[in-house]
Amino acid sequence: MPSYRAPLRDMQFVLHELLEVDTALSALPAHTGLDAATINQVLEEGGKFVAEVIFPLNHSGDREGCHFNAETHTVTTPQGFADAYRRYVDAGWPSLSCDPEFGGQGLPMVLNNAFYEMLNSANQAWTMYPGLSHGAYECLHAHGTPEQQALYLPKLVSGEWTGTMCLTEAHCGTDLGLLRTKAMPDADGSYRLTGNKIFISAGEHDLAANIVHLVLARLPDAPPGTKGISLFVVPKFVPNAQGQPGERNAITCGAIEHKMGIHGNATCQINLDGANGWLIGEPHRGLNAMFVMMNAARLGVGMQSLGLTEVAYQNARAYALERTQGRSLTGPKSESQPADTIIVHPDVRRMLLTARAFAEGGRAFTSYVALMIDRELNHPDEDERKQAADEVALLTPIVKAFLTDNAWIATSEALQVFGGHGYIAEWGMEQYVRDARINMIYEGTNTIQSLDLLGRKVLMDNGEKLRAFGEKIKSFIDENGTDEAMSEFITPLADIGDKVTKLTMEIGMKAFQNRDEVGAAAVPYLRVIGHLVFAYFFARMAKIALEKSSDGDDFYQAKLGVARFYFARLLPETAMLIRQARSGAGSLMAMDANLF
Repeated sequence: MPSYRAPLRDMQFVLHELLEVDTALSALPAHTGLDAATINQVLEEGGKFVAEVIFPLNHSGDREGCHFNAETHTVTTPQGFADAYRRYVDAGWPSLSCDPEFGGQGLPMVLNNAFYEMLNSANQAWTMYPGLSHGAYECLHAHGTPEQQALYLPKLVSGEWTGTMCLTEAHCGTDLGLLRTKAMPDADGSYRLTGNKIFISAGEHDLAANIVHLVLARLPDAPPGTKGISLFVVPKFVPNAQGQPGERNAITCGAIEHKMGIHGNATCQINLDGANGWLIGEPHRGLNAMFVMMNAARLGVGMQSLGLTEVAYQNARAYALERTQGRSLTGPKSESQPADTIIVHPDVRRMLLTARAFAEGGRAFTSYVALMIDRELNHPDEDERKQAADEVALLTPIVKAFLTDNAWIATSEALQVFGGHGYIAEWGMEQYVRDARINMIYEGTNTIQSLDLLGRKVLMDNGEKLRAFGEKIKSFIDENGTDEAMSEFITPLADIGDKVTKLTMEIGMKAFQNRDEVGAAAVPYLRVIGHLVFAYFFARMAKIALEKSSDGDDFYQAKLGVARFYFARLLPETAMLIRQARSGAGSLMAMDANLF
């Protein structure tokens, strides 16, 4: 059976040594006075909670799955899930980063982000229930009326109620402009919603007293396409005058999907048969409001994959240190044993270091993005908030796509370390591979994220956001370019930075002539940018490790080892990716569709 321990030492390194969150947060009035000791205490308690309460349910929840009762339209989650959720609520974890006005603890997103990495390592399927609730909270916090906020936010913050987002339908997938769900106005100012939604994670369950569905639908006068979509809050039970669950609403689960992975989460088909709903934000501008939740979900999916990458690495490492098989190519390392442990084999080390590098790079990157969100939400200077918002917009598709691609690679490599045992369910590794696969698909496929990055975030503003982030990289290169000890990291970082500039200009020029060039280049382009970001953070981490390596702490020696592996073995992938991005649309689009 697998095991998990929160990587507290590396989390503390990222927060306190790399990002210096104490100083960064002191500039934000909402978080002034939050010190390292408090942050570390929250992380330590979070690590204990997920290891003791959430992680033990991961394997059993996957084996059991959810149970659907077609007569009552209800879902029972795997054994232990509901009790774990009750303990999660009782301990106050749902309110960690929420607004104190609605009962939250007001802690920064960068801390909540680290806690969610632990939760996802422990049990991604379970974590999706409270994770989606947090997205619903953020959407209503940003766009709900004062009455909606007063009614729903305290319940979502406490965890007493959970939330979902009901977007897609069977015929439209990602193209939400095709959705057909209708919202008819009632005399009392509410609406009656009719339609069908699919792939609704946590759409029905037995964890909470009520479920707050955020539903996209069309008003009778809606224009076609995405400009005709409105957003509604549709509770499972309509709150009564006391704000408690009252009459059962006409929104029900018609079935649950039988999936490749995340079996412990109920992925539902949702039917609306004249369900009561209330408009959120302005008519026909539902996507604008829903994007708050969608962007939160995209960052959350990145954290799901980071969590899986970490736990898969931990278990593969433990196995490699114990499993004896074969002899080292340079001679036996354990003379008294009939075979050496497989950690002596170079390719086993490659697989382990691949997973570890993707975990450590992803942790630094996502922690940085979370800190930028804190700046976007709380910095007193408007220009600083705008700069942070632009950076978060640029980096969000990279978090979602690059980290989920990496997790698919990392979990597969970790399974391979186990050999045949990795393919057997009792070791737990095959579940991590199956669970990781959905993360590349939902909340916008990774191709959609790549098109968003290249088409909207880079080319649409002539590269302004990318240049602004590139200036940070350039400043770091300029500051450390003459340090001989840093040359092994600075030189390849500067090289990939130059190549990104040239590649972006080249694709932009091609796109003027043929927009298919954007679609042809987008996926490899995003991975190139992902590597640029990782190279930047690995170089920064290497600088700290070099400065402290004389302390005799093995942690810094290991950090340098992982950084050197990343630059030697993973960053060179960009050479192939750049050639792919430059190869153009011709070889993809020339063949007649009937010949496929």
